[in-house]
Amino acid sequence: MLVLALDTATPAVTAGVVELEAGSPPRTLAQRVTVDAKAHGELLTPHLTDALADAGRSLADVDAIVVGAGPGPFTGLRVGLVTAAALGHALDRPVHPVATTDALAHDALVSGASAGAPLLVATDARRREVYWAAYDADGRRTQGPDVERPAELAGKLPGLGLAGAVGEGAALYAEVLGLPVRAGHDHPSPAGLVAAAADALLSGAEPAPLTPLYLRRPDAVEPTGRKRVTRP
Repeated sequence: MLVLALDTATPAVTAGVVELEAGSPPRTLAQRVTVDAKAHGELLTPHLTDALADAGRSLADVDAIVVGAGPGPFTGLRVGLVTAAALGHALDRPVHPVATTDALAHDALVSGASAGAPLLVATDARRREVYWAAYDADGRRTQGPDVERPAELAGKLPGLGLAGAVGEGAALYAEVLGLPVRAGHDHPSPAGLVAAAADALLSGAEPAPLTPLYLRRPDAVEPTGRKRVTRP
C-alpha cells in the first residue's frame, strides 16, 4: 500500500511517500520537510509533488492519504487538512486523520527515544502553553491531547508516571516540566504518521472525520453590535 503522509500541525511542513505492508514497519520512500511556521500554505503542495517525484511515483499510485490533525494552530492545521481532503476527493482515496502527538510517540518508540517507558509528548502551543499527550511504553495514548500552561501540566506529571518527554514544547519548558527530554523529535516523520494510522489503513476501516484538534477557542470574535459611525 502506498500512502501519502502530510502534516502541518507544527512549524514543520511535512510531506512523504510511505510504503506500508502488513507485518512490516512503514518504509519511507521519499520525504520533504521544511521547518518554517509561516510557509505551510506555500510549501505543502510543492513538497508533496517533489516527494512523489523523488519516489518515482505519481498521485495516481497513491492508495490512501494520512494527515496530522493536530493539536496545532488554526492556520497550519487548516492547510494540511484542506489539502488532504481535496486530494482525497479528487483521487477518490481514503483520508485518515491522526493525532500529530500519536505520530511523534511512534517515532520516539521506533528510535528508542522512549526508552521503553511511559512518555510525554509536548509541542509548542505558543502563548506560553503546550499541547500535550501521555503515552505508555508501547506508544499507546493514555491521556490527552490537551493544551495547558507548563506549570499546570507539571503539577499533573507525578501522577502519570512518565519517564521522559519529546517534542518542541518539552524542550522549551524542560526546567518547568522536570522530565528528561529526548532530542530529535520536534515534528512527526511521514513514517510515524502512517504508523499511527496503520491498523485502520491495513484493515480498510472507514476513516474518522477530518476534525482538526484546535483545543482552544479562535482569536476572532463575532461582533455583538453595530459599530457607531461619527458623521462630520
